[in-house]
Amino acid sequence: MKYQGLRDWLKKVEQMDEMAHISGVDWNLEVGAIYQLASNRDNGPAVLLDDIKDYPSGHRILLNALGSIKRMALTLDFPTDLTPTQFIRAWKDYQKKIQYNIPPEVVKSGPVFENVVEENQINLYQLPAPWWHEHDGGRYLGVGSVTITRDPDQGWVNLATYRVMIHDEKTLSCYIAPGKHGRMHRDKALSAGQSFKIAISFGHDPLVFFAGGMDCPPGVSEYDFMGAIKKHPYEVVEGGFSGLPIPADSEIAIEGEILPGEQMKEGPFGEWTGYYASGSREEPIIRVKRLMYRNNPILMGRSHKMALRAGMIWDHLEKAGVPDVKGVWFHPAGGNKMILIVSIKQRYPGHAKQAALIASQCRPGAYLGRYVIVVDEDIDPSNTNEVLWAVATRSDPEVSIDIIRRCWSGPLDPIFPADRKGHNSRAIIEACKPFEWIDKFPVSCQTGKELSDRVIAKWGKLLGI
Repeated sequence: MKYQGLRDWLKKVEQMDEMAHISGVDWNLEVGAIYQLASNRDNGPAVLLDDIKDYPSGHRILLNALGSIKRMALTLDFPTDLTPTQFIRAWKDYQKKIQYNIPPEVVKSGPVFENVVEENQINLYQLPAPWWHEHDGGRYLGVGSVTITRDPDQGWVNLATYRVMIHDEKTLSCYIAPGKHGRMHRDKALSAGQSFKIAISFGHDPLVFFAGGMDCPPGVSEYDFMGAIKKHPYEVVEGGFSGLPIPADSEIAIEGEILPGEQMKEGPFGEWTGYYASGSREEPIIRVKRLMYRNNPILMGRSHKMALRAGMIWDHLEKAGVPDVKGVWFHPAGGNKMILIVSIKQRYPGHAKQAALIASQCRPGAYLGRYVIVVDEDIDPSNTNEVLWAVATRSDPEVSIDIIRRCWSGPLDPIFPADRKGHNSRAIIEACKPFEWIDKFPVSCQTGKELSDRVIAKWGKLLGI
């Protein structure tokens, strides 16, 4: 089900019966509430909002775009009938084949140029930026956005998802956590006393949003990754002010400039952790010089990127030599970061501990993790009941739990006060049958998959399955 751009993607999602349409929503708090209701469900629908209060019909917001396995598969051109574990395996295997060697193609024009507003006429409030949560510090235009920056020294371009707050009609700020590539690009320029040009896309092909969550190596642009997925160069236009490459079919984009010493209070913002953990602080401001948007533009709102990092961790485990990994999954209650489950077929003493330690500290698993649970191959890591059953019956707290201290955390970690942020600990839980006597472990009386599938095929509808 290949697609061309966001609007064609929406048509495909309609055909999959995974789209909900809602009209008449208030941008003040109701948008955020609808997102929480949609995203708190397993494989909840994408939601397209229209007729938003105070805005003309056609100025829309898309929520929970990548909140299902089917929609993730559509975006990556995978089969859309995969189970969660099958999808993660497919993504893990696909990553091994990706060659980051298809750079973007610069085209002369694109739909993003349908409306171009220069500095003096810019009013960011003409876009339906929501007030997402009750105690937010303001309206946030960027939560599903992608910030585009260029390394001042080496010239490579990075795309990443950072939150973007509106301060007034022509001013934004962008919070970037320490250690992120965009933060390093910005700090290099400002510490040298230079201005820093920036571009932000606020509505786009979901692949752009997906790429914004990738952790490509330094020096590698997410545009090259997108070209590999599409199997042809991703089309970009060159920003007239910034010179940065902007998706040609972006729905909404801005170009701006950060000047040394100019700061305003950013935040607080209710983050993916479910808390206002990062508070507020002075952040560099973006003076918007150019606003571009399509007719009837679609703002990309909040969405989980289901399973993105799990496949990357699986790949890292295999590259580190950990054998017989059968599945990797992040539980969504931890924001796809804090609760990681790894399924293995145990081959030797210490196999489970090895898998846990590497999963917790490889690059895609290292930032702001909390718990790593290792289970046997008969446990589906995406099935919460199965995982908790393994924890309850196959782990002995005295010997099955280890703590790793002084790991990589950040400002969004809600368990620490402001003066203690930066490090956290990780709990490693071995919820596997003890390897020393695995052959003598009590035999499970749970229904096997083959019999379960047969019974579901016969009577599943009567059971509501």
